[in-house]
Amino acid sequence: MKTLAKLHREIEACARCPRLVEHREKIAREKRRAYRDEDYWGRPVPGFGDPAGPLVIVGLAPGAHGANRTGRAFTGDRSGDFLYSALHRAGFATQPESVRRDDGLALTSVFITLAGRCAPPDNHPSRDELARCAPFLAQEIQALRSARVFLALGRIAYDAVAGLTGERVPAFAHGREVDIPHPSGRGRRALLVGSYHVSQQNTQTGRLTPAMFDAVLGRAARAAGLC
Repeated sequence: MKTLAKLHREIEACARCPRLVEHREKIAREKRRAYRDEDYWGRPVPGFGDPAGPLVIVGLAPGAHGANRTGRAFTGDRSGDFLYSALHRAGFATQPESVRRDDGLALTSVFITLAGRCAPPDNHPSRDELARCAPFLAQEIQALRSARVFLALGRIAYDAVAGLTGERVPAFAHGREVDIPHPSGRGRRALLVGSYHVSQQNTQTGRLTPAMFDAVLGRAARAAGLC
C-alpha cells in the first residue's frame, strides 16, 4: 500500500483531465485582484489532517481562489472559514480559520479530503472527471487505517464515497446516516453521514446554519467515538 506522502505527490502531479488542467492553470495565471501578488498553487489538491483520525470529511473540489490558490483543502475562502470554525468549536482544529498552508492550523482526529482534486469550471466536475479522481479517494481512504465515519459535504461527495462501496445506498439528504461497507474494501463496516455543503450558496442563504452543521458534525463525531 502506498504511503500518504507518495500518494499525495502523485495527486499533485496529475494531469489526466485536460479541461481541468486548463481551467486551474488559467485561474492561477490570471488570479483574483485581491491575490494578485500571491503565487497560486494551480495544481491538484491532496487531503489534509490527522491520518490516524477516525472521522473523514469529504468535500467536492478545490475552490478556484481558495484551495486552488493555497494548495490545501478548504483553505483561503469562505467555505473554509465556515468549516474550520465549526471544527475549532468542536475541538478538532487548533484555530478557527485557515488562510494558507503554513498558517499553523492542525487537525486532531479528523482528515479532510475531496472527491475532485482540481478546481472545476462553475464548481461542476464532469462525471468522467470524478471517475478519474475516484482511485485517488480510494487509495487515500485505504491509507487512513483508523477511518470509520465519513462526513460527506454535498451530494457529489456523498456519491463519491458511496461509489467505492459496491452497494446502492439511499440518496443524499442532509443528516442522513447510512451503514455502508468500508470504502477501503477491508471487509468491515463504516458510517456515511450526509451534510449540505459548506459553500457560500448554502451558508449565506441560511440553507446550512452553524447550528445545523454543528449538529451533524456532532453526530458524526459521536459515531466515530470522539465524544
